[in-house]
Amino acid sequence: MNNYLVKSAIQLKKTETKEVIDKAKKELKKIRKEISKLQDTMYAEGKHAVLICLQGMDTSGKDSLIREVFKDVNARGVVVHSFKVPTERELKHDYLWRHYIALPERGKIGVFNRTHYENVLVARVHPEYILGEKIPSVKRITDLEDSFYHKRMEEINNFEQHVAANGTIILKFFLNLSKEEQKNRLLRRLSLKEKNWKFSPGDLKERKLWDKYQFCYEELLNKTSKKHAPWYVIPADDKPTARLLVAQIILNNLKQHNFKEPELPAKYKIEIENYKKELELE
Repeated sequence: MNNYLVKSAIQLKKTETKEVIDKAKKELKKIRKEISKLQDTMYAEGKHAVLICLQGMDTSGKDSLIREVFKDVNARGVVVHSFKVPTERELKHDYLWRHYIALPERGKIGVFNRTHYENVLVARVHPEYILGEKIPSVKRITDLEDSFYHKRMEEINNFEQHVAANGTIILKFFLNLSKEEQKNRLLRRLSLKEKNWKFSPGDLKERKLWDKYQFCYEELLNKTSKKHAPWYVIPADDKPTARLLVAQIILNNLKQHNFKEPELPAKYKIEIENYKKELELE
Protein backbone atom coordinates (compact mmCIF):
# COMPACT_ATOMS: atom_id res chain seq x y z
CA MET A 1 0.00 0.00 0.00
CA ASN A 2 3.04 2.26 0.27
CA ASN A 3 2.87 2.67 -3.52
CA TYR A 4 0.04 5.16 -2.99
CA LEU A 5 1.49 6.99 0.01
CA VAL A 6 2.79 10.50 -0.58
CA LYS A 7 6.29 10.29 0.93
CA SER A 8 8.13 12.70 -1.34
CA ALA A 9 7.25 15.33 -3.93
CA ILE A 10 4.84 14.02 -6.54
CA GLN A 11 3.64 15.27 -9.91
CA LEU A 12 0.04 14.42 -10.63
CA LYS A 13 0.63 14.41 -14.39
CA LYS A 14 2.96 11.45 -13.86
CA THR A 15 0.65 9.62 -11.46
CA GLU A 16 -1.56 6.77 -12.67
CA THR A 17 -5.31 7.33 -12.59
CA LYS A 18 -6.32 3.82 -13.60
CA GLU A 19 -5.65 0.48 -11.99
CA VAL A 20 -7.86 -2.59 -12.22
CA ILE A 21 -7.78 -5.34 -9.62
CA ASP A 22 -9.55 -8.62 -10.44
CA LYS A 23 -12.40 -9.57 -8.10
CA ALA A 24 -12.15 -6.20 -6.33
CA LYS A 25 -15.81 -6.31 -5.26
CA LYS A 26 -15.46 -9.77 -3.72
CA GLU A 27 -12.29 -8.83 -1.86
CA LEU A 28 -13.87 -5.64 -0.55
CA LYS A 29 -16.66 -7.64 1.13
CA LYS A 30 -14.07 -9.48 3.23
CA ILE A 31 -12.12 -6.38 4.15
CA ARG A 32 -15.07 -4.25 5.24
CA LYS A 33 -16.15 -6.99 7.66
CA GLU A 34 -12.68 -6.86 9.22
CA ILE A 35 -12.92 -3.07 9.46
CA SER A 36 -16.26 -3.47 11.23
CA LYS A 37 -14.77 -5.86 13.81
CA LEU A 38 -11.86 -3.51 14.46
CA GLN A 39 -14.23 -0.59 14.93
CA ASP A 40 -16.19 -2.60 17.50
CA THR A 41 -12.98 -3.30 19.43
CA MET A 42 -11.83 0.29 19.09
CA TYR A 43 -15.17 1.44 20.50
CA ALA A 44 -14.86 -0.92 23.48
CA GLU A 45 -11.30 0.23 24.16
CA GLY A 46 -12.33 3.89 23.95
CA LYS A 47 -8.88 5.36 23.32
CA HIS A 48 -8.84 6.17 19.61
CA ALA A 49 -10.97 7.69 16.89
CA VAL A 50 -10.44 7.47 13.14
CA LEU A 51 -10.75 10.38 10.72
CA ILE A 52 -11.00 9.49 7.02
CA CYS A 53 -10.56 12.47 4.70
CA LEU A 54 -11.73 12.17 1.09
CA GLN A 55 -10.91 14.66 -1.64
CA GLY A 56 -11.30 14.46 -5.39
CA MET A 57 -12.64 16.23 -8.43
CA ASP A 58 -16.38 16.10 -9.19
CA THR A 59 -17.50 12.54 -10.12
CA SER A 60 -14.39 10.95 -8.55
CA GLY A 61 -16.64 8.54 -6.63
CA LYS A 62 -16.46 9.77 -3.04
CA ASP A 63 -20.12 9.12 -2.17
CA SER A 64 -20.25 5.58 -3.53
CA LEU A 65 -16.88 4.78 -1.96
CA ILE A 66 -18.20 5.77 1.48
CA ARG A 67 -21.30 3.64 0.94
CA GLU A 68 -19.39 0.54 -0.15
CA VAL A 69 -16.38 0.68 2.18
CA PHE A 70 -18.34 1.30 5.39
CA LYS A 71 -21.43 -0.75 4.55
CA ASP A 72 -20.76 -3.33 7.29
CA VAL A 73 -19.69 -0.93 10.04
CA ASN A 74 -22.19 -0.43 12.86
CA ALA A 75 -24.36 2.53 11.87
CA ARG A 76 -23.59 4.15 15.22
CA GLY A 77 -19.88 3.63 14.67
CA VAL A 78 -19.38 5.74 11.55
CA VAL A 79 -20.40 9.38 11.05
CA VAL A 80 -20.16 11.10 7.65
CA HIS A 81 -19.87 14.86 7.21
CA SER A 82 -20.22 16.42 3.75
CA PHE A 83 -18.94 19.97 3.91
CA LYS A 84 -20.74 22.39 1.63
CA VAL A 85 -20.47 26.18 1.29
CA PRO A 86 -20.00 27.63 4.83
CA THR A 87 -23.19 28.75 6.54
CA GLU A 88 -23.68 32.23 7.98
CA ARG A 89 -22.98 30.84 11.46
CA GLU A 90 -19.84 29.02 10.32
CA LEU A 91 -18.49 32.18 8.71
CA LYS A 92 -18.62 33.88 12.11
CA HIS A 93 -15.85 31.52 13.25
CA ASP A 94 -12.38 30.73 11.91
CA TYR A 95 -12.26 28.41 8.90
CA LEU A 96 -11.29 25.31 10.90
CA TRP A 97 -14.05 25.65 13.51
CA ARG A 98 -16.72 23.69 11.66
CA HIS A 99 -14.26 20.87 11.03
CA TYR A 100 -13.07 20.72 14.60
CA ILE A 101 -16.57 20.33 16.03
CA ALA A 102 -17.28 17.56 13.50
CA LEU A 103 -14.33 15.39 14.60
CA PRO A 104 -15.26 11.82 15.57
CA GLU A 105 -15.60 10.76 19.19
CA ARG A 106 -13.21 8.15 20.58
CA GLY A 107 -14.32 4.74 19.39
CA LYS A 108 -15.90 6.01 16.17
CA ILE A 109 -14.91 6.50 12.54
CA GLY A 110 -15.54 9.95 11.11
CA VAL A 111 -15.57 10.50 7.35
CA PHE A 112 -15.08 13.96 5.90
CA ASN A 113 -16.52 13.99 2.37
CA ARG A 114 -14.66 17.06 1.17
CA THR A 115 -12.63 18.38 4.02
CA HIS A 116 -10.79 21.24 5.68
CA TYR A 117 -8.57 21.19 2.56
CA GLU A 118 -11.31 22.96 0.63
CA ASN A 119 -9.91 26.06 2.36
CA VAL A 120 -6.71 25.78 0.32
CA LEU A 121 -8.34 24.25 -2.73
CA VAL A 122 -11.68 25.65 -3.93
CA ALA A 123 -10.96 28.81 -1.91
CA ARG A 124 -7.69 29.15 -3.80
CA VAL A 125 -9.24 28.55 -7.21
CA HIS A 126 -12.03 30.99 -6.27
CA PRO A 127 -10.29 33.52 -3.97
CA GLU A 128 -13.45 35.64 -3.79
CA TYR A 129 -14.79 33.07 -1.32
CA ILE A 130 -12.15 34.15 1.19
CA LEU A 131 -13.61 37.66 1.27
CA GLY A 132 -16.76 36.20 2.81
CA GLU A 133 -14.72 35.15 5.86
CA LYS A 134 -14.17 38.83 6.73
CA ILE A 135 -10.57 38.33 7.81
CA PRO A 136 -9.20 41.69 9.04
CA SER A 137 -5.96 41.40 7.04
CA VAL A 138 -7.77 40.55 3.78
CA LYS A 139 -9.49 43.55 2.26
CA ARG A 140 -9.32 42.61 -1.41
CA ILE A 141 -8.51 39.61 -3.60
CA THR A 142 -5.07 41.03 -4.38
CA ASP A 143 -4.16 40.47 -0.72
CA LEU A 144 -4.42 36.72 -1.32
CA GLU A 145 -0.96 35.70 -2.49
CA ASP A 146 0.49 32.18 -2.45
CA SER A 147 1.93 32.84 0.99
CA PHE A 148 -1.62 33.15 2.40
CA TYR A 149 -2.50 29.60 1.33
CA HIS A 150 0.89 28.22 2.34
CA LYS A 151 0.32 29.61 5.82
CA ARG A 152 -3.09 27.94 5.92
CA MET A 153 -1.45 24.63 5.02
CA GLU A 154 0.89 25.06 7.99
CA GLU A 155 -2.13 25.78 10.20
CA ILE A 156 -3.85 22.65 8.91
CA ASN A 157 -0.71 20.61 9.63
CA ASN A 158 -0.74 21.93 13.20
CA PHE A 159 -4.46 21.20 13.55
CA GLU A 160 -3.95 17.60 12.42
CA GLN A 161 -0.89 17.14 14.61
CA HIS A 162 -2.87 18.27 17.66
CA VAL A 163 -5.77 15.97 16.81
CA ALA A 164 -3.47 12.99 16.17
CA ALA A 165 -1.61 13.54 19.44
CA ASN A 166 -4.93 13.20 21.25
CA GLY A 167 -5.78 9.80 19.83
CA THR A 168 -7.28 10.34 16.37
CA ILE A 169 -5.89 8.22 13.54
CA ILE A 170 -5.93 10.39 10.42
CA LEU A 171 -5.91 8.92 6.91
CA LYS A 172 -6.34 11.15 3.86
CA PHE A 173 -7.23 9.97 0.36
CA PHE A 174 -7.10 11.88 -2.92
CA LEU A 175 -9.17 10.09 -5.56
CA ASN A 176 -7.05 10.72 -8.64
CA LEU A 177 -9.47 10.87 -11.58
CA SER A 178 -8.47 11.50 -15.20
CA LYS A 179 -10.10 14.34 -17.10
CA GLU A 180 -11.28 11.89 -19.76
CA GLU A 181 -12.99 9.66 -17.18
CA GLN A 182 -14.69 12.68 -15.61
CA LYS A 183 -16.07 13.55 -19.04
CA ASN A 184 -17.46 10.02 -19.41
CA ARG A 185 -19.11 10.14 -15.99
CA LEU A 186 -20.68 13.54 -16.63
CA LEU A 187 -22.03 12.30 -19.97
CA ARG A 188 -23.50 9.28 -18.16
CA ARG A 189 -25.29 11.59 -15.73
CA LEU A 190 -26.80 13.45 -18.67
CA SER A 191 -27.67 10.32 -20.65
CA LEU A 192 -29.35 8.26 -17.92
CA LYS A 193 -32.63 9.74 -16.69
CA GLU A 194 -32.19 8.27 -13.20
CA LYS A 195 -28.78 10.00 -12.96
CA ASN A 196 -29.88 13.44 -14.20
CA TRP A 197 -30.43 14.74 -10.67
CA LYS A 198 -26.70 14.43 -9.97
CA PHE A 199 -25.79 16.88 -12.74
CA SER A 200 -25.27 20.60 -12.22
CA PRO A 201 -24.22 23.16 -14.85
CA GLY A 202 -21.64 24.21 -12.28
CA ASP A 203 -19.85 20.91 -12.92
CA LEU A 204 -18.94 22.14 -16.40
CA LYS A 205 -17.72 25.49 -15.10
CA GLU A 206 -15.45 23.78 -12.58
CA ARG A 207 -14.20 21.37 -15.24
CA LYS A 208 -12.83 24.32 -17.20
CA LEU A 209 -10.63 25.07 -14.17
CA TRP A 210 -9.15 21.55 -14.17
CA ASP A 211 -5.52 22.65 -14.44
CA LYS A 212 -5.87 25.14 -11.57
CA TYR A 213 -7.35 22.44 -9.37
CA GLN A 214 -4.59 20.01 -10.28
CA PHE A 215 -1.96 22.60 -9.32
CA CYS A 216 -3.65 23.24 -5.96
CA TYR A 217 -4.04 19.53 -5.26
CA GLU A 218 -0.41 18.87 -6.07
CA GLU A 219 0.75 21.61 -3.71
CA LEU A 220 -1.39 20.54 -0.78
CA LEU A 221 -0.44 16.89 -1.23
CA ASN A 222 3.23 17.73 -1.17
CA LYS A 223 3.01 20.16 1.74
CA THR A 224 0.57 18.36 4.04
CA SER A 225 1.35 14.64 3.82
CA LYS A 226 2.83 13.92 7.23
CA LYS A 227 3.56 10.78 9.24
CA HIS A 228 0.73 11.62 11.66
CA ALA A 229 -1.67 12.45 8.80
CA PRO A 230 -0.56 10.84 5.52
CA TRP A 231 -2.03 11.40 2.08
CA TYR A 232 -2.65 8.49 -0.28
CA VAL A 233 -3.16 9.12 -4.00
CA ILE A 234 -5.66 6.53 -5.22
CA PRO A 235 -6.19 5.80 -8.95
CA ALA A 236 -9.92 6.47 -9.29
CA ASP A 237 -10.85 5.72 -12.91
CA ASP A 238 -12.01 2.22 -11.88
CA LYS A 239 -14.40 2.58 -8.94
CA PRO A 240 -14.27 -1.01 -7.56
CA THR A 241 -10.47 -0.88 -7.47
CA ALA A 242 -10.40 2.55 -5.81
CA ARG A 243 -12.80 1.35 -3.09
CA LEU A 244 -10.73 -1.77 -2.45
CA LEU A 245 -7.47 0.18 -2.22
CA VAL A 246 -8.91 2.64 0.28
CA ALA A 247 -10.38 -0.18 2.37
CA GLN A 248 -7.08 -2.10 2.37
CA ILE A 249 -5.15 0.96 3.52
CA ILE A 250 -7.66 1.66 6.29
CA LEU A 251 -7.54 -1.95 7.47
CA ASN A 252 -3.74 -2.11 7.42
CA ASN A 253 -3.46 1.08 9.44
CA LEU A 254 -6.04 0.02 12.01
CA LYS A 255 -4.32 -3.33 12.53
CA GLN A 256 -1.10 -1.54 13.45
CA HIS A 257 -2.75 -0.04 16.53
CA ASN A 258 -3.53 -3.40 18.14
CA PHE A 259 -6.83 -2.34 19.74
CA LYS A 260 -7.86 -4.42 22.75
CA GLU A 261 -11.19 -4.84 24.47
CA PRO A 262 -11.09 -3.94 28.17
CA GLU A 263 -11.09 -6.83 30.63
CA LEU A 264 -13.79 -7.39 33.21
CA PRO A 265 -12.58 -6.21 36.65
CA ALA A 266 -11.12 -9.04 38.72
CA LYS A 267 -13.79 -8.70 41.43
CA TYR A 268 -16.47 -9.45 38.81
CA LYS A 269 -14.49 -12.18 37.04
CA ILE A 270 -14.40 -14.40 40.09
CA GLU A 271 -18.15 -14.11 40.41
CA ILE A 272 -19.00 -15.06 36.81
CA GLU A 273 -20.20 -18.56 37.69
CA ASN A 274 -22.42 -17.16 40.45
CA TYR A 275 -23.92 -14.61 38.08
CA LYS A 276 -24.67 -17.36 35.56
CA LYS A 277 -26.36 -19.50 38.24
CA GLU A 278 -28.44 -16.55 39.39
CA LEU A 279 -29.76 -16.04 35.85
CA GLU A 280 -30.35 -19.75 35.25
CA LEU A 281 -32.40 -20.05 38.45
CA GLU A 282 -34.77 -17.20 37.55
